[in-house]
Amino acid sequence: MKSRYSCLAILALCLALVLPSAMGGGYVLHIFGNANMDGTIDAKDVDYLKEIISGKEKKTDLADANYDGKIDEADISQINRIIDETEDNITILDGNGLPVTVNLPIKRAIVEHLDNSEMMMILRKIDAVAGVDLAMSKSVKEFPELSKKASVPGFSPVKDPDYEQALSLRPDIILTFSNKTSEKTKNLPGVPVVFAGLYYPDLINPETSSFTDAVHKLGYIMDSREKAEEYIDWHIGKINAIKSITQNTSEKEKPTVLIATLPKDGDKTVATYAKIDTLSQMVSLAGGKSIVDGLPAYLKSNYRIEIDPEFVIKQDPDYIVFITIALDPPIGYDSDNITGMQKALASFKSRPEYANLTAVKDDHVYIINGNLRNDATKGLIGAAYLAKIFYADKAELDPEQLHQEYLTRFLGLEYDLNSHGVFIYPPLEENGNLEGVPDESLEILHITAASKS
Repeated sequence: MKSRYSCLAILALCLALVLPSAMGGGYVLHIFGNANMDGTIDAKDVDYLKEIISGKEKKTDLADANYDGKIDEADISQINRIIDETEDNITILDGNGLPVTVNLPIKRAIVEHLDNSEMMMILRKIDAVAGVDLAMSKSVKEFPELSKKASVPGFSPVKDPDYEQALSLRPDIILTFSNKTSEKTKNLPGVPVVFAGLYYPDLINPETSSFTDAVHKLGYIMDSREKAEEYIDWHIGKINAIKSITQNTSEKEKPTVLIATLPKDGDKTVATYAKIDTLSQMVSLAGGKSIVDGLPAYLKSNYRIEIDPEFVIKQDPDYIVFITIALDPPIGYDSDNITGMQKALASFKSRPEYANLTAVKDDHVYIINGNLRNDATKGLIGAAYLAKIFYADKAELDPEQLHQEYLTRFLGLEYDLNSHGVFIYPPLEENGNLEGVPDESLEILHITAASKS
């Protein structure tokens, strides 16, 4: 797992060098046919391509719309088909900066991981999904329809993928979680393997992020451009709303935060995260400051940074936030039981080496569910919860309302967060209601509080 994160991180740092940049600065849509290198494909690209053909303008990286190695009238025809949404194929630069041609329309897709699966729901393309990875097939509450699709063993994470079964589904495309596409491409002849780039959000500069570009590209590939645009506008708008909470907060005023994987009993180190990771970006967007931001490793390519307890004690963070995906009882969408998080939190706080930390003494230690990092909001919802924790008096944005809007409006789920789901502990309270866990957990919390007094 660690080596995979390292490879992904190295790739993310290199993408700016690999992917073409906008001619006038800003976002560039990485689809061939975007001749003028802006954020869309429209009539301006036809005009610009004519200028290239006439010799008045230089060839651009994405001008070869039909990707045949020539710039000619056929490219103008392809751009017009893309504009009219009648194209029978499209070539993109994937999240690795590699060209991938996809035949259209997509009727049978295999999708991996939370982000790709949720994107199919956001784009309203569930009917175009033929198969999902094992994790999605087990998440019935979050994926009521996708969980009924064929489960393809060994995909995401890659561990002896069943290529024979995958091919038996006759897929038009595989949307992969991992950036390592060569092995799948080799074993799935004729099937485009697309790493769109959803893995790389930039919560501080979302307009030009690989994640935003990936959503745009998937909108074109899946013939759902309006839904993609709607989601991007919402996503960036909510990020900006969180930014506004702390825009006048100085660096000295920001709380210091340890964000890390929930340690197991006996662990000698703590695994925190570099700047490139979604978790560290969640902290930054929420107005916090990572306790490792002064370490050279924070700005380097490795996602995970191993630190020892002595370092944590010396830094003495104001807040500690742990992430986990597996507890007993389970957490997330398929659980309403908070006792697993309660036990995990109590176990950490009972460790004598951390007893005198400010965060422990002030009850500022939290556990969050991994969905808040790995879903298609890419840290937005997690950042909203953290902003409410760090700046309770300033943060007007209600994180559970934001979460509910995402589930209802974009995923199309009939799922009530007042009654279901365990995402953060201790939960937040808003107008007498709990946020991040079911409201019925209030009685359990009162019993727990009474037992301590």
